Amino acid sequence: MGSYAYSHGLEWAVEAGDVRDAKTLAAWLEDLLSHGAPRSDAVLFCCAHRAARANEWRALDAINDLAIALCGSAERRLETLAQGAAFLAAMRAAWACEAFAHWPQAPDAPVAYPVAVALATAGHGLSLEASLPAYMLAFQANLVSAAIRLGAIGQTDGQRILAHLTPLVRRQAEALENASLDDLGGCALRADIAAMRHETQYSRLFRS
Repeated sequence: MGSYAYSHGLEWAVEAGDVRDAKTLAAWLEDLLSHGAPRSDAVLFCCAHRAARANEWRALDAINDLAIALCGSAERRLETLAQGAAFLAAMRAAWACEAFAHWPQAPDAPVAYPVAVALATAGHGLSLEASLPAYMLAFQANLVSAAIRLGAIGQTDGQRILAHLTPLVRRQAEALENASLDDLGGCALRADIAAMRHETQYSRLFRS
């Protein structure tokens, strides 16, 4: 839902030379998967999915507040809120379910992207086992697409990287399936710096 407009700081990493080819992009994405904000979002997704399945709406609201508070920069906050709002609006219009009745319908009601997707998948009865790896791989695919548009890699290398990442995503999803909020945390500092530096990057294609 508008994810093509966001690079999660990757645009600055390309300009700085941290990501310059298929090898460095794969390493960057692996680090995000294991240590960065995408790992924390996967934990939040798991907790939100379980809360929605159990009709624990206050707990879901608290998870959403935490997800927003954990954004380490203004653009990261914009990234999760804009995508969350767009995703939920599209789902309500085309794939409505009872779970959406428990979430504020005001267009300015803040919802983090992992919480929005978890609410929708849980509301439609999709299992966490199936939903989590799909959510995680979609994030990686979006960054690969961003790298292609930035000229760091070509389309064939992009497909190779996704093929390489898919089993890693599967293993990480299996490891995080029973995660709780106590499992939140990350240490992908260069990626966090990239997100902050992107806010003042002179020439930009992406919003983050």
